[in-house]
Amino acid sequence: QVQLVESGGGLVQPGGSLRLSCAASGNIVRINAMRWYRQAPGKGRELVAGITPSGDTAYTSSVRGRFTISRDNAKNTMYLEMNSLKPEDTALYYCSMNVLSSVWGDLWGQGTQVTVSS
Repeated sequence: QVQLVESGGGLVQPGGSLRLSCAASGNIVRINAMRWYRQAPGKGRELVAGITPSGDTAYTSSVRGRFTISRDNAKNTMYLEMNSLKPEDTALYYCSMNVLSSVWGDLWGQGTQVTVSS
């Protein structure tokens, strides 16, 4: 059984920075794509950033240039470095990984709250 555990959320002032982590544990054979999503109050879930096993990345336009997604394949861990944070970045952030255990499946973390406010 594989699970994803997130950490790193919190309260930060506008212009500040946070680093989110997402670690996968369990019977893991391989991990394909890794992604960060977020959901703000009253809004749908939004894809924020994604990274392939080889390190190719993609970002939604509102975070490009401010957020950086990365992964450590040896540790089955993904990160999201968030800089120049804005109040509109406030949301519950979720990680997701496409994992091969006994079968391929998309797994989700429990979510970590990011609040940007003065």
